[in-house]
Amino acid sequence: MDALSSTFIPKSLAPSNATAISTPIVSQPPQLYIFSVRIQGKQLNSSATTSKLSNTASPATPLSPLKNIMAPSTAITLIFNAVRDTLENFIYPDLSPSLDPRLVLAGNFSPVDELPPTECEVIQGTLPPCLDGAYIRNGPNPRYLPRGPYHLFDGDGMVHCVRVSKGRATLCSRYVKTYKYNAEREAGFPIVPSFLSSFNGLTSSATHFTLYAARILTGQYNPAKGIGLANTSLALFGNRLYALGESDLPYALRLTSNGDIETLGRHDFDGKLFRSMTAHPKLDPDTGETFAFRYDPIFRPFLTYFYFDPNGIKQPDVPIFSMVTPSFIHDFAITKNYAIFADIQIGINPMKIILGSGSPVSSDLTKVPRIGIIRRYSKDKSEMKWFDAPGFNPIHVINAWDEDDGNAIVMVAPNILSVEHTLERMDLVHALVEKGLDLKTRLVTRQPISTRNLDFAVINPAYVANKTKYVYAAVGDPMPKISGVVKLDVSKGELEECTVGSRMYGAGCYGGEPFFVAKGPGNPEAAEDDGYVLPFVHNENTEESSLLVMDA
Repeated sequence: MDALSSTFIPKSLAPSNATAISTPIVSQPPQLYIFSVRIQGKQLNSSATTSKLSNTASPATPLSPLKNIMAPSTAITLIFNAVRDTLENFIYPDLSPSLDPRLVLAGNFSPVDELPPTECEVIQGTLPPCLDGAYIRNGPNPRYLPRGPYHLFDGDGMVHCVRVSKGRATLCSRYVKTYKYNAEREAGFPIVPSFLSSFNGLTSSATHFTLYAARILTGQYNPAKGIGLANTSLALFGNRLYALGESDLPYALRLTSNGDIETLGRHDFDGKLFRSMTAHPKLDPDTGETFAFRYDPIFRPFLTYFYFDPNGIKQPDVPIFSMVTPSFIHDFAITKNYAIFADIQIGINPMKIILGSGSPVSSDLTKVPRIGIIRRYSKDKSEMKWFDAPGFNPIHVINAWDEDDGNAIVMVAPNILSVEHTLERMDLVHALVEKGLDLKTRLVTRQPISTRNLDFAVINPAYVANKTKYVYAAVGDPMPKISGVVKLDVSKGELEECTVGSRMYGAGCYGGEPFFVAKGPGNPEAAEDDGYVLPFVHNENTEESSLLVMDA
């Protein structure tokens, strides 16, 4: 299973160490409407929409006032907070739309409170009997409403879980209790500046850096215990469920028997994992091994590759010193023989933080993108081979597999066409899904699959590192809002239309990343697309959220 912002854990695969917790139930339970929907050609047959949750659980619920758990009263803390207030109220320059919290945290992206396990009232329809487990989504949700600049990716990780059993559904939303979250919760105010938005101008950068350093020196915060948000994705491997963010170590989670979500803590795999790990590890469904990496924006090696055995035991690092400049490597791919990395035109320049000249994540249009290929079980950094791939800038990767007896590789990935807008103007980003081939000739060829603006695509998890026919991708309208999902047949030729089905959510309705759930996992006779596609969808007109269960 790839690590995605959402996932479905069948009851049979759930970690077995869950314990029941007594949790109060809210007085007005969410209501549940369940329908079957089929993705097919131009005309969509449906007998309705799927699981509809009332305003109690809507992602647009306003954030209630937060009380300080431990009110700080020391003089030095008061001074720090006064500096922060002055910075936020008077020093910040005019905010761009992508950093203005009044715009970023509106509608579909409004913060929500935690929700204890709450049974959804069934109003109509039935859930498919094979859906017996938990559908879980992870994403940013700020505990403290920002007054200064805020990027969409800045919020604390919050996990939303719909537990499905015997046709009933229970909803629960909990923050991932990271070290940062707990420290700020106890202090009653934000402590850690955002890597993406806080360093906005020279004065702001200098003040934030000095203030953060002062909090560390005075013991208010210890970055050695973690700085991450765990807000990007989820992964299940080695019989553990993890919340992931690429700036820190994974945080282990536990689902209790009554549908609650507990944070077990930051996990370093017996001291073998250092500093951070990608939010998109790859699980080989045939071997049970999980492959991963980390990138470093400051110190070499800028890329380090490693993997975990089926029991979740981390194997030795393979440092890749042939990457000579830091690159924003957010995702990668594996085949049965190789791991594949993209050294793209989006890079990381920490000097921009020091100089206050904008986000440290920016584009370099003079750089020629490269694709790096290393044998999957390599222990030698010298085995990494690089191939120039002009104009190829994938941030996410859908899947890859070997062809021609291992002499060729096929990789399917959305190619970002406007890298200069990737973080600052996501509404201008356009992603074209392409299929990359190569190895024997040392040339990288590209074949467009769709001209639509598509990203956050998924496949049947049983086909990771295997040849794939079907892809389910989110439709940007524009990004970061997702207006629907399409089904692509990537086996079709270059001149054929690859879109074989679509489902648009309707006016004012926007969804998250979809996830594929097989009807009969482990059945070798099942068709690749024999399953369901599940996304959360929010209706900005009614401020209601739905869990769609669509026939794939």
